[in-house]
Amino acid sequence: MLLLLTWCAFPTAMKAAEVEDKLLTTPASPEVLAKGLEADGYHLGVSVYVWGYPLVRMERVAREYTDVPSPKPDTSYRAPLNQVGWAQELATPAAKDMPTANNDTYYLSAVVTLNEPYLITVPDTSDRYYVIDVFNMWQELEHYIGRRTTGTKAGRFAVVPPGWSGQLPPDVKRLDVTTNKVWLWGRLGAVGATPQLVHDLQAKFKVEPLSGKPSTATLSPLPSIANDELGFLTQLAFALKSNKVKTVDEALFGQFARIGLTNDGFDPSKVRPETRKGLLRGLADGPAVSISSFASTATRRNGWDWVTGLDSFGFNYPLRAMVAGPYLGGNGEKEAMYPIRYTDADGNVLNGSNKYIVKFDREPPVGAFWSLTMYNASDKMLVANPIHRFKVGTDTKGMIKGSDGSITIPIQAETPTGEAAANWLPAPKGDFYVMLRLYQPSQEILSGAYQLPQVRKVN
Repeated sequence: MLLLLTWCAFPTAMKAAEVEDKLLTTPASPEVLAKGLEADGYHLGVSVYVWGYPLVRMERVAREYTDVPSPKPDTSYRAPLNQVGWAQELATPAAKDMPTANNDTYYLSAVVTLNEPYLITVPDTSDRYYVIDVFNMWQELEHYIGRRTTGTKAGRFAVVPPGWSGQLPPDVKRLDVTTNKVWLWGRLGAVGATPQLVHDLQAKFKVEPLSGKPSTATLSPLPSIANDELGFLTQLAFALKSNKVKTVDEALFGQFARIGLTNDGFDPSKVRPETRKGLLRGLADGPAVSISSFASTATRRNGWDWVTGLDSFGFNYPLRAMVAGPYLGGNGEKEAMYPIRYTDADGNVLNGSNKYIVKFDREPPVGAFWSLTMYNASDKMLVANPIHRFKVGTDTKGMIKGSDGSITIPIQAETPTGEAAANWLPAPKGDFYVMLRLYQPSQEILSGAYQLPQVRKVN
């Protein structure tokens, strides 16, 4: 028996001996140390960027969206701190606050500092679609208020800061959050509504402190980082002073001490020259790593990138960073789906020098409404055009359907001739992408049973 055991173990021992353990043979030479420090700086630079970008982005947005211009454009939803701001018009190409903005809903924004609970009062919208997303400062969706989750009757909700243990009025639903500041990001559906109806409803949405006492809170400015190669880390350290590192992230955050980032702040003098070289490369590549989460996270369905998990990022820091950037404020898939399209059926980048068609066999099966929206690839903004049409969808006037219920949408820069003009989605001259928004998608959509239409070049 002993001989048998020895014989069985012998091949394994031989295989192990054939594997070179390079750490045992790597010398601590100056060349190796320099190479290792640079590599360490690079991977820490990528990690700190994709992890920390949402917090920096949200702190920037908190200050940007509470800086109200005068006069305030009708498409702007900016409002002073702890107050509700509503866009009075749907987004147009002139609305530059939000990349990839929709042209379907009126936006609401409120940046709220939670020195105490804040009450959100919503009116009866008579089944009109609305949603208010409650985001923490990591751009994570912690609660939904609206048609899908809480209905459209009048109600009151309390956003409660960490550690608060007081009493709320009995008719108020408690919503606990994990940061001491939140961003309320809302949408009110425009389908079938007159501007006056919308404005009357908007006036009935309220955000007020539980005590009823006006807040005197202010936001101190972010550190200026002009001409500072490591400015991102300076602003991240500043943001972390008022946003505690999550328990689950403490081990990751502890690694950043090697690049001078700790709970005490950011000290660039702690960064060795070799590490700095790699760190700068890592920070520069961070955006590409974040955008690459499309490839690692999205499901591709008939050419469309279909990303889920926007309200449950978990440890997918690149996805969280990407959403916090060009897709800030995106809903989770049960609230809305956002299939996005950059290429045609042949895999070529969409460009306005060509003509395309998108043919839906039938209208998408949604519980609210849908739209196909056009964006410039260069700046992710809506596309100016002679008929001021930025999307085709549920509320497109004069839409023509086939006898079988199909919908054919021509996508091109020049106006189509004949009936095709009724469903025309104008394109820019250069590269573009389109986004299919599906509000309150059905299970048929969520499961993938509903087939998304192909984008076909026709010239």
